[in-house]
Amino acid sequence: MVGKPASAATTATDAARRVIELLTDANRTMVTAESCTGGMLAAALTDIPGASEAFFGGYVTYANEAKSRMIHVQARLIRDYGAVSNQVARAMADGARNTAHCDYAVAVTGIAGPDGGSEKKPVGLVYIAVSTELATVVIEHTFGDLGRAEIRKASVAAALELVIEVLTSTND
Repeated sequence: MVGKPASAATTATDAARRVIELLTDANRTMVTAESCTGGMLAAALTDIPGASEAFFGGYVTYANEAKSRMIHVQARLIRDYGAVSNQVARAMADGARNTAHCDYAVAVTGIAGPDGGSEKKPVGLVYIAVSTELATVVIEHTFGDLGRAEIRKASVAAALELVIEVLTSTND
């Protein structure tokens, strides 16, 4: 049967529901650390009834100083690699998980545009990291110049999908 393609909102809602189910079933907690998504990931998770069973909360660390002060990202990492980097995404996820004392953390940092991009780091470049006690996974995405709102939505959807991948691989 061919149906109408799911909207990004429906997909994100379904993915957020799955994340909450997986965390709740495993009796685990998760925290978010967001930069370019500005709390949209936490909002997607808290839209799900019963999220309080597994979702601890979120840090919106939009400014570089907020990353350092709130979740202990070393200023040296930001200076040496830039706020939008594999290294900072990893440090955000690890810092949020350790600060909140949660089982999992997901972090998002990127360039949503319309300004701020460069040849080396174009608009649409986003790093997503998931931290667990055993490892931290970081994925680089290049969404292109879809426009600010669409890059942020795509980042939330990609973050939720990565969390699902990590949760299903660690719960097998």
